[in-house]
Amino acid sequence: MMQEYSKLMDTDDDEGLGFGKEGPDAKDQLRHPKVAFFHVFFRAAAIIVYMLCGWTGAAFVPSFVTVLILLSLDFWTVKNVTGRILLGLRWWNYVDDDGISHWVFESLKGARAGGRPLERRVFWGALILAPVVWLFLFMSSFFTSRFQWTILVILAMALSGANLYGYIHCKLGHKPGIADATGILHLGLQNVIFNRATSARKTDVTAQALTEIGYFL
Repeated sequence: MMQEYSKLMDTDDDEGLGFGKEGPDAKDQLRHPKVAFFHVFFRAAAIIVYMLCGWTGAAFVPSFVTVLILLSLDFWTVKNVTGRILLGLRWWNYVDDDGISHWVFESLKGARAGGRPLERRVFWGALILAPVVWLFLFMSSFFTSRFQWTILVILAMALSGANLYGYIHCKLGHKPGIADATGILHLGLQNVIFNRATSARKTDVTAQALTEIGYFL
């Protein structure tokens, strides 16, 4: 069983999250340039190393290990550091004593919630662009029958996609968002299937009745 929680963090956490005083030109600057750099560095390095290994014909095992290490560093950094510091968002999972998995999605509330505009562009740009690039690399490796590399790309898509899903859930957790749209779509599909099944059943009953009437006539 899995449960999800979305909540707002108190503004008392601002200091721990690194939200300082805003200057007159703060919107055009990065408050945490080093954090923003590592937010982009590991995922960009993983993509570049993967492409270089494919183009140069490097041995698969060392290339696989190198890219996987970069992907793991990127996943940990984005999940535990950059989202919390740059935008005031964080998510995690834990299993309670009853074996129930709980997913927690938090977002900072208050005037400084969401970070500076430049930090938001860097964060969301890198977060969205990486899975898109990996998707193209997946199609390239799949259609060129490089199935060993396809496994690595699937791992990359899973790790980058998990962070993307988690932070979208943090951002939209208190607004109608993906979960609501998915639920509505699922309900709509159920209604369509039920209506079609009901119509088909009525048609079968009507056809059977007409057949019996014709038999007696």
